[in-house]
Amino acid sequence: MSSPCRGVASFGLSDRGRKEVDESLVAWRWATPTRVVHSDFLRTTQTAQRVAEWFDVGAVVDRRLRERDFGELEGQSDARYAEAWARDALDAGHQCQGVEAVDRVAGRLLAVIRDLEQASCDECVLLVSHGDPLQILLTALEGRDLRQHRDRVLMQPADVVAWPPPVRQWP
Repeated sequence: MSSPCRGVASFGLSDRGRKEVDESLVAWRWATPTRVVHSDFLRTTQTAQRVAEWFDVGAVVDRRLRERDFGELEGQSDARYAEAWARDALDAGHQCQGVEAVDRVAGRLLAVIRDLEQASCDECVLLVSHGDPLQILLTALEGRDLRQHRDRVLMQPADVVAWPPPVRQWP
């Protein structure tokens, strides 16, 4: 669910989702987070709470980590998202059917990274967000064309991706 009116209060973690998060925690091989920053959608909030409890760290909401808004496709068959992704491959700025533009999603998630870098020193911050925004963020961090965000290895539920400290200077 991409709409805040639906995703903030509904559609939390399923039994399967809780199991996937717990399996990721048991098999953890990354640096230990010192803080968890998450979307305010219910499933990411519940994920962040599980992770924060596991590592005994704080969790804070950042609404910029929300799911990508899929506009008129909200609540329709998941197969409809392929239409938006096909358009993404042609134009990272498209807003067809009210879908949030890829370049806008990249901008809001890169702003989270920029703000965390300015405010955090020697911290390992774990971001808990959603598949599409994270695909877009990783594509941007890799310096690749945003239209190619679906060409990289797709994230799976409860996936963890370590990112090295950025070496680029932020404008």
